[in-house]
Amino acid sequence: MTLNLPIIDISALQSDDISQWSDVITAIDKACRDTGFFYITGHGIPKQQFDSVQSMANTFFSLPEFAKQKINIQHSSNHRGWGQVSAEKLDPNGPSDHKETFDMALDLSPYHPQVARCSQLYGPNQYPNVDGVLFFRVLDPYKATYGVDDYVFAVTQLSQTTMRSELGKMELDKTFEERDVLNTNIVASINEAAGPWGIQVLRYEIKDIVPPTTVMEAMETQMKAERVKRAQILESEGDRQAAINVAEGQKQSVVLQAQAEKEEQVLRAQGEAEAIIAVAEAQAEALNKVGEAANTESGQKAIQLDLATKAIQAKAAIAKESSVVLLPDSGNDAASMVAQAMTIITSLNKDKG
Repeated sequence: MTLNLPIIDISALQSDDISQWSDVITAIDKACRDTGFFYITGHGIPKQQFDSVQSMANTFFSLPEFAKQKINIQHSSNHRGWGQVSAEKLDPNGPSDHKETFDMALDLSPYHPQVARCSQLYGPNQYPNVDGVLFFRVLDPYKATYGVDDYVFAVTQLSQTTMRSELGKMELDKTFEERDVLNTNIVASINEAAGPWGIQVLRYEIKDIVPPTTVMEAMETQMKAERVKRAQILESEGDRQAAINVAEGQKQSVVLQAQAEKEEQVLRAQGEAEAIIAVAEAQAEALNKVGEAANTESGQKAIQLDLATKAIQAKAAIAKESSVVLLPDSGNDAASMVAQAMTIITSLNKDKG
C-alpha cells in the first residue's frame, strides 16, 4: 500500500483576512483524520530553527518518564505540555492515539486579554524553570528588521529552546558543575541559527535552575542513597580496622605470654640447677669434714659411737615391722658390729694412704 503524504501550503495563515484561513484549516483537518501526517510549506521558518527544535524534541522525548512528568499536560489549565502514550484522542469515534505528544502554542501571559476571553486555549506554555541572562548585539540592522518580525522576541525564544536542548543532553546534577561549558555551547548554537537575522549573541548566563518537585525529590533520594553508601563504607572500614586491632592485640598478648613462660622456665631451671649445685657442694664439704675428723682418734671413737647407735636403731626398727628377726651369730653383739665397721673404715683409710 502506497501512502501519499499530503503537502499543505499554510502561507494564507499569515494573512490578516481570516476568510483565507478556511481552506488551510480544512486541508489540515482532513490530513490529520485520513493520513495522520502532513508536510507544510509557506511557513517562513528558517531551517536552522527547524533543526534546533528537532534536536530539542529528540532530547526531550528520550528523557525518562519521571522527567517528562514534571510538565504533564494535566498540570496546565490551557492544554499545554507533555502527554504520555494514549493521552490524546483526536478522533472521538476511534481509539486513543498511540503516541507521545507535546502541545505548545503562542506563549501568552495569564493576564493577557486573549487569555481572559478563552483561558482553555490561550495562555503560557510549560517550560522548565531556568533563569538566564542573554547579551547580544545587532550586526546588520537590515536583516534584523526584515529578516524576522521581532528580532528580540526571536532571539529570546531561540535562546530558550537552545538552552533546553543543551540541558537535555546533560544529567541534571552535571548542569550545576559545568555551567561554563553549557553557556559556551548555548552561545555557539544560537549564533549559528541567528546569523540570517543579523544578530550576534555575546554571552548567555544561566543564573539559576529550579527543577520540578519530582526531580528535586529524585535528586534528594539519590544524594541520600550516596550518603548512606558512604556511611556504610566508613562503618565497614571501621569494623575492619577494629577487627585487625583486636587480632593484633591478641597476637601480641600470646607472644608476650609465651615469652614470659619461656623466661619463667629458664629462671626456674637455673634456680633448680643452682640449688642442686649448692646441695652437692654442701654434701661434699660435709663429707670432707667427716673424712678429716675420721683420721683422728677422737673421730674414730665418734664414728664407733654413731655406728653403734645406728645399728641399735636399725634393729629396733626391724623388730617393730616383724615378729621374727634373723641375725648372724655375732649379730647380737653390738660391739662386734662396731668392730666390723671399724675394720672396713681402717681398710679404706689404708687404701687412700
